[in-house]
Amino acid sequence: MKKLTFDDILNLYEYEKLRNQKTRDYLDIKKNRSVFIGDKFHIFFENTLSAWFQIQEMIRAERMVDEKDIMFEIDVYNDLIPEKNQLSATFFIEIPDNELRKKTLPTLVGIHDAIYLSFKDQKIKAKANEQSDMDYKYGIAATIHFLKFDFDNYQKELFKNSDAFIEIDYKGMKLKAPIPQNVKQELNKDLSEE
Repeated sequence: MKKLTFDDILNLYEYEKLRNQKTRDYLDIKKNRSVFIGDKFHIFFENTLSAWFQIQEMIRAERMVDEKDIMFEIDVYNDLIPEKNQLSATFFIEIPDNELRKKTLPTLVGIHDAIYLSFKDQKIKAKANEQSDMDYKYGIAATIHFLKFDFDNYQKELFKNSDAFIEIDYKGMKLKAPIPQNVKQELNKDLSEE
């Protein structure tokens, strides 16, 4: 999948003119790339457009104009864009109540190591980035984790024609959510990109 370069990014003025439409576009892709697991967890599958939008919003929020700062954001968000034979996702722990969140997050340390994409007789374990290992160090789960699911060619072909699920198998918690057909179509596109 195409990585972003400095030339892909709009300056603050140009982005502001297009922001309303780009926000609508992003919300449209979000509903076709999201899976909710139980009542606390949400996974969003990233692509080039989602990374682009997040970079533009970060530049806007921080009023960035320095090329070095913008390049830093591009490098960070390019890591969210999947490589060949890979799906990339952001995993969210969503607990709106502040007190409940404070109590619950320490009980979810390491949950990022218990997330799977399953289909047919296959179960692909998510690989979290190094930042997720900070959970273990501080004894509290982060509310956001960045995950990768690596496929071989056989798994790619099998995934195309199979029902697929996101599973969490963590300390006795077993959750399994089907990947809706509209999301599956987007993921198949991701896996077919070179």
